[in-house]
Amino acid sequence: MTAPHRERHRIDRVGWLRASVLGANDGLLSTASLVVGVTASGADRPAILVAGLAGLVAGAFSMAAGEYVSVSSQADLEAADLAREKAELAADPVAEEAELAAIYHARGLSEATARLVARELMAGDPLAAHARDELGITDEGAARPVQAALASAASFSVGAAVPLLLAILVPHSAALWGIVAGVLVCLAALGAVSATAGGASQSRGAVRVLIWGVLAMSATAAIGHLAGTAL
Repeated sequence: MTAPHRERHRIDRVGWLRASVLGANDGLLSTASLVVGVTASGADRPAILVAGLAGLVAGAFSMAAGEYVSVSSQADLEAADLAREKAELAADPVAEEAELAAIYHARGLSEATARLVARELMAGDPLAAHARDELGITDEGAARPVQAALASAASFSVGAAVPLLLAILVPHSAALWGIVAGVLVCLAALGAVSATAGGASQSRGAVRVLIWGVLAMSATAAIGHLAGTAL
């Protein structure tokens, strides 16, 4: 008996990869920009740390709330579609079987094979078949609001902790450039790691996040400097 052919694809990583990279990148960049802006204003170390810690906490809760609301809306839509499909299956199973067969025929099966596949799936778990092939809802991709909220808050916090640690460890006289340099290194590493996980170019992934990092921190540094000069 021939052993089953196993293939390794990266598409199954898209959910957690997107959430993790987005959260960590947002935490790192937004908190770093805040810390750099306050540092450029000439504030002392305690003020910088308070601003950074406030940004971390507020950002983590904001990310968690945003993900929870967004994914909850997705879950509500999925539940409504499944309820409607269940009612349609109960009301007219023949039409639903024909609909399923049409889907398989459109994907390349012959009409006879498509009808046979639809009939056998309808005899098993018709709702699961329609959820997967008509609605695109699977157990693996189902919306999980709490999981998404916790993952986003955690990844944001990890990213946001970096500029805070740099603000503590770097001498205050060199805090501005020390934080900027450290954050840019971390952004490049994050971009390269996420690109590797997705099978893309490391250098391209690093450059993408570095451009936005430089723009964001330059803007807040300029605002902080102007505010500090005015005060």
